[in-house]
Amino acid sequence: MFKKILIANRGEIAVRIIRSCRELNIPTVGVYSDADRHNLHIRYADEAYYLGPSKASESYLRGDKIIEIAQACGADAIHPGYGFLAERADFSQACQDAGITFIGPKPSSIAAMGDKQAARYTVAEAGVPVVPGTEGRGDLSDEDLLRLAPEIGFPLLIKPSAGGGGKGMREVQDIRDMAGLLTASRREAEASFGDDNIYLEKMIQGARHIEIQILADQHGNVIHLAERECSIQRRHQKLLEEAPSPFIGDDEKLRQEMGQVAVQAARAVDYINAGTIEFLVDKDKNYYFLEMNTRLQVEHPVTEAVTGIDIVKEQIRIAAGHPLSRKQGDINLNGWAIECRINAEDPYRGFIPSTGMITQSLLPAGPGIRVDSGVYSGYQITPYYDALIAKLIVHEETREETIARMKRALEEYRVIGVRTNIPFHQALLEDPDFLAGNFDTQFVDDEVPPFTGHQKDKNLPKIAALAAVLAAHENTQRSAIVIRRAQRDISNWKWMGRWERTNK
Repeated sequence: MFKKILIANRGEIAVRIIRSCRELNIPTVGVYSDADRHNLHIRYADEAYYLGPSKASESYLRGDKIIEIAQACGADAIHPGYGFLAERADFSQACQDAGITFIGPKPSSIAAMGDKQAARYTVAEAGVPVVPGTEGRGDLSDEDLLRLAPEIGFPLLIKPSAGGGGKGMREVQDIRDMAGLLTASRREAEASFGDDNIYLEKMIQGARHIEIQILADQHGNVIHLAERECSIQRRHQKLLEEAPSPFIGDDEKLRQEMGQVAVQAARAVDYINAGTIEFLVDKDKNYYFLEMNTRLQVEHPVTEAVTGIDIVKEQIRIAAGHPLSRKQGDINLNGWAIECRINAEDPYRGFIPSTGMITQSLLPAGPGIRVDSGVYSGYQITPYYDALIAKLIVHEETREETIARMKRALEEYRVIGVRTNIPFHQALLEDPDFLAGNFDTQFVDDEVPPFTGHQKDKNLPKIAALAAVLAAHENTQRSAIVIRRAQRDISNWKWMGRWERTNK
């Protein structure tokens, strides 16, 4: 096992990795930028070293400086977490060249799956179904893409070859809008990933986003840990995940088939360590390879909850040369888990980021509740990094019980000082379609307004029209009855009849 591990990350994921290292009795090293001098992961790590200014490009993306720190402090392994350097083949290779173990896949696997076009071509060659697109055609110009678009068919997606997380992605409904969207996509891809290469992919209507967690060791063993449902997204950014998928449900045949296809895709690139194969699944349960994430996923805790496997510990053991602790036959799903990403953003103002000091943070507790967080009372939310401040994970026996527990946990969760998207999650968990499992990747963007605090009812225009008609009718009826001061509004015969009945 390793004598010391450096965590090349920050925030909640750095804290998460440190906790697993402590349980394995491995000392940890943290690194930090100017903005993170008082971050929680610095308090938890056994040692901490300054990286540089707050901008990620001058700190957490400085692979050369991180390796220098690891060598100076005697760390023999580096865990990249997710984001930043986690999917950089050159950083993995630099660690290897420096004699430091990179806790993740080999450089060749990252390179093969990091280029989305190459990844699609590789898995297609291995017999894995892929979404129709321009995979395997190399770097294409805008003119080439405009020419090929009608062959693929609309609607389609423009996607950066080198990235993920929704950055640079554009949806195209009509070829007349495509030229401007290509330019915008290339510009954002270059800014986010340093590579403006893009490709086209057919947009599957009504698709579910379902991913399979895999683990692979250095001894040729590859297993899958079943699926996660990641269809609740806003502008291609995941907001809520659950395991297992309500769409797959009791279809064990489909679950195992997709799992084996994921294993097949991992073997195609000689993959080692933890990774995720992402699929789009249409309403008829036809599934297509979307991409492979060669790292730990943000949503890994829901899989841990239903399988009982600490994925971070498995990553460390695999990197140290140990075989997997489980075989495929040992993997059983126990209950249901849901994760809500708690972001520092204002759902009432278009989800704009919310910065400032968290003056108070009260976390929910109780059976089956887990909070992965890197913040505390007095913590400063800055504009330099992503908006994620915590992940709230709950676990119960059934989906219905898990949702009820999540509602209770969200009610208890208090973050004072900055805005969060907790109200959005509370509204989502009250939505009838979500409760029934009837949603797809466009559900939030199409069905939930920027944020009104409730689900948009498709019948609201009809209801408004009927209300207007009833109001107009009532006003007409009122105007037809004229009541004069000090005079009865009925005839003498009616008045006499009433007087006789009341005086019997």
